[in-house]
Amino acid sequence: MLSKLPSRDLVLVGAGHTNMHIVKKWRMEPIPNVQLTLVSPFSRATYSGMLPGTLAGLYEPYEMEIDLYRISAGSSVRLIVSDVTGFDPERREVQFSDRPPIRYDIASIGIGSIPSAREIWKDDPRILSIKPMQTFRKRLQSAIGRLDESRRTSPRFAVVGGGAAGVEVTLGIDTLLRNRGTSPQVSLIDSNKEILKGNHDKTAQLARKEMLRRGITIRTNVRVERNDRGELVDSSGDPIEADIVFWATGAAPPPVLAGFQLPKSDEGFLLVDATLKTTADFPVFVVGDTASFTDQNVPRAGVYAVREGPVLWENIQRLLNGHPLEEYHPQKGFLSLLSTGDGRAIAEYKGFSIHSRLAWKLKDYIDRKFMRMHQMYEPMGTEEMKSTAASKVDTTPEMRCRGCGGKVGAGVLSAALEKLDVPTHPDVLQGLEHPDDAALVKLSQGKAHVLSVDFFQPFLDDPYIVGRVAALNSLSDLWASGAQPVGALASVTIPEGPPRKQTELLYQLLAGGLHELKKCGATIIGGHTTEGSELTIGYTVVGQFPDAQQGLKKAGLGTGDRLLLTKPLGTATLLAANDLAKCRAEWMDALLEIMLISNEGAMQVALTHRDVITAATDITGFGLAGHLLEMLRASRAIGKLNLEKLPLYDGFAELCEEGVRSSLYTANREVESQLEITAGNLNTIPGFHALFDPQTSGGMLFGVASEKAAEVTEALKSAGYAKVSDIGEIVETSEAANFTPRLIVD
Repeated sequence: MLSKLPSRDLVLVGAGHTNMHIVKKWRMEPIPNVQLTLVSPFSRATYSGMLPGTLAGLYEPYEMEIDLYRISAGSSVRLIVSDVTGFDPERREVQFSDRPPIRYDIASIGIGSIPSAREIWKDDPRILSIKPMQTFRKRLQSAIGRLDESRRTSPRFAVVGGGAAGVEVTLGIDTLLRNRGTSPQVSLIDSNKEILKGNHDKTAQLARKEMLRRGITIRTNVRVERNDRGELVDSSGDPIEADIVFWATGAAPPPVLAGFQLPKSDEGFLLVDATLKTTADFPVFVVGDTASFTDQNVPRAGVYAVREGPVLWENIQRLLNGHPLEEYHPQKGFLSLLSTGDGRAIAEYKGFSIHSRLAWKLKDYIDRKFMRMHQMYEPMGTEEMKSTAASKVDTTPEMRCRGCGGKVGAGVLSAALEKLDVPTHPDVLQGLEHPDDAALVKLSQGKAHVLSVDFFQPFLDDPYIVGRVAALNSLSDLWASGAQPVGALASVTIPEGPPRKQTELLYQLLAGGLHELKKCGATIIGGHTTEGSELTIGYTVVGQFPDAQQGLKKAGLGTGDRLLLTKPLGTATLLAANDLAKCRAEWMDALLEIMLISNEGAMQVALTHRDVITAATDITGFGLAGHLLEMLRASRAIGKLNLEKLPLYDGFAELCEEGVRSSLYTANREVESQLEITAGNLNTIPGFHALFDPQTSGGMLFGVASEKAAEVTEALKSAGYAKVSDIGEIVETSEAANFTPRLIVD
């Protein structure tokens, strides 16, 4: 996070070719005093030009993907991975399905298109739309897996749509299936008189010749009319017999565009003029397949989206500076290269067409060069980052007060709180609904109350996600005690900046925290905000349980107890790797999914099995070794861990081998002297390093009577803790005065 907030927001909606050009340029030279936010429903962007080659086995899947987490890391680019549901230009808001809207000063919309006739393919599991391309391979693998289970010796496949995408997918799928040892029956169906409409006749002839050579059936002048209860019917009324159908028809607007309050073409795409800007008087650009031009017909092809990139970059800066916009002039022709999936390609340029290995080498060179530009993930060097950070904010010197004078302004605080839907709680007598100098909480007679506090600096530049994790992290101590949360006092330090920016940041943080508090029946009852050089957020939480004896405690472990851990280890290593642009998107996806799982469910399981749960704690900053040693000392016990049973986050082992460590790792490893190592050199074993990895929103650690460990494990899995693991046991307990608790590592 920056030490001072930029005054303007540039939001890219969608990670298509044109918007990714902006990210590439931004990494080289950020625009001063502007925050760039990239919004995408997926953590990876795919390059459509390499999909056919990937299907045919000519590329590894990662070679056609841009890792959005890695390209954003260290580049002052805020990444939001979420589905956009609406766009309100009057309020300048981008709206989401699962989080509060975000505000923009300038936006660029590039969410692509979908295949036409969605009403036919959308609900049929046998029909695979080639978009969204980010999920195509996974959907294909599932469909082929189901087909394998049916043991068909000669499966039938049909591709609907004979344009460039349909032809390439047909040939790529044919190669894929033959490489798997099957004898597929593949057909290509197109409503036009000839495939590859818009290409040169010679190109279509070469593609047809290659398909016929492979035994692929081509059916032209055939339109798929309807889906009759799972059976596709063509324009002649005949069924289209296929086990799997690939849908690669012409472009149609994504349904979500209906909720975008901007002018649209008759087809439903967003209207723009020659400058790529919406025809309405809003600071909004529309690019790629999403746009329809009012004065020219631009084909919906990636080569045009790529050429729009430099114009968009220029016009964003012109609009920020109040200068006239320049016009985009699409190229009149371009080199067309179609992969045939066999190490050859069909090249077409200015009426000349050829099918050869040389054409494939040229296509491969162009595609790899394009991807290299977007797969340079290394963050900028330290000095460059310092100069960039300085250039992004207003550097006008201004004396800032400290002490109580350093608080965030009352207007910022009240504006943020007004946007929150803060629920009431029966035990909160005075909270935010009638704010005063202090909150009043009723201490119910006969009930014990528990208090805890936790806060941290953000680990991602996404304030809503950070707010959610901050709340879960603070609440975890209550759940580890067996208490039910009542309310929370927020403590937030906000960087200096314009009041509107401070309000928005504070709102996003608190909205994330409130989301988690609401889910467990608690509420925000007050707090404190101040200005500072770095953003921090945390909560002081209050909870209750009927009496102290019904709580969960660290002490109580008995000989023979099993140790159950509910979540994997390795959050700090993966988050450190993210700062270094080394944490792959699939690792971050899995990490955030588990970090956002509340420990409340684990507490409920523990209370249900209270008679066999002997001790409990949550794993946070001191790591597994530190927190387990606390339990052993409190219980006067000797524990034994099996390193092979430790659940680790995906990617932890690879990053550990590279030497990626948390800054707190060394301090946490100081407890190593209290470990009894029974094996040789453990430094090469990832599980050993995981013992000292500090956890953010980590799991719960339970001591469980051995005869009930399997039952509790299944209960935890049913409660949503799929990675729960039995990691060790208690081998001895004692009350002797000279007894030394310790941890045996095996």
